[in-house]
Amino acid sequence: MAQQDVCRPTPRRVYDIADMSPHLATGSTHIGISGWRYQGWRGSFYPPGLPRRLELQHASRIFNSIEINGTHYSLLRPSSFEQWRDATPDGFTFALKGSRFITHMLKLRGAEGALANFFAQGVLALGPKMGPILWQFAPRFAFDAERLSTFFDLLPRTTTDVAALAHEHGPRLKGRAFTEALVKQPVRHCIEIRHDSFVCPEFIALLRKHNIGLVVADTVEWPLLFDVTSDFVYCRLHGSEELYASGYGDAALDTWAKRVVRWAHGEEAEDETASSRLHGHHASPTPARKRQKRDVFVYFDNDAKVHAPYDAQALQRRVEKLHTAKK
Repeated sequence: MAQQDVCRPTPRRVYDIADMSPHLATGSTHIGISGWRYQGWRGSFYPPGLPRRLELQHASRIFNSIEINGTHYSLLRPSSFEQWRDATPDGFTFALKGSRFITHMLKLRGAEGALANFFAQGVLALGPKMGPILWQFAPRFAFDAERLSTFFDLLPRTTTDVAALAHEHGPRLKGRAFTEALVKQPVRHCIEIRHDSFVCPEFIALLRKHNIGLVVADTVEWPLLFDVTSDFVYCRLHGSEELYASGYGDAALDTWAKRVVRWAHGEEAEDETASSRLHGHHASPTPARKRQKRDVFVYFDNDAKVHAPYDAQALQRRVEKLHTAKK
């Protein structure tokens, strides 16, 4: 028997319809950082002496979205998600990194139980602040259409689906599962690839069939694809010269800002002129379905040399300026 709902010891807010975030594409832009707990940021991005417990609160007043990394490595507790929800302002969005156990160890096979555990750990406690789920594939994981399609069919597409799946969690979460949907809203998923075999029209068509986003990942090692496959675009900027470490200069930030605004207005980014596989291009000759607007999520993951929070702020300013000019 699957463990039933477990009541948390602290009162939970139940959000009414006025609080619900419908996640219909409105052309909103969410720009932030991948994680927020970094030693090198203390005393620079974070003011000297700021208590660690206040770092998320500080960062969430600068950015409107942050990517949670911890969910990639282990199952957390509902209290963590509740604390993060309460520390951030209304309208804030968390992206969540999917379980490494599912993507790297199971390699998407037999993932039903692991998915139930992932979604029962407390992600629903984020309420309307729960954003896209990022599934990052291992560098050696190659394109397998059948395996991907089977996995995509398992993914919950609404918070109601998440709650139902969470009820099927295993004994590992006995007494600590969170299986209540505080809001009714769609749940988005996206895929970050790291193997050249994914650079093919068949992969793009499969993502579009299942309404799964393709992560636009700027790195020095893995393919950079601009194909739009869903009603949102998810972008991770890891550093294009030195992985996780190099910063983005003015010219690069100007270019990324233009792409963000194009995506938000339902357009597509243009291919880069260089022929290297690490330069942005489209894997499929078929353009995305035309839309008036798309939501865009951008996270800087070049944290090693304290570039990420400053690059994210610089991109914010550029995007806001371009949005204003486009009105």
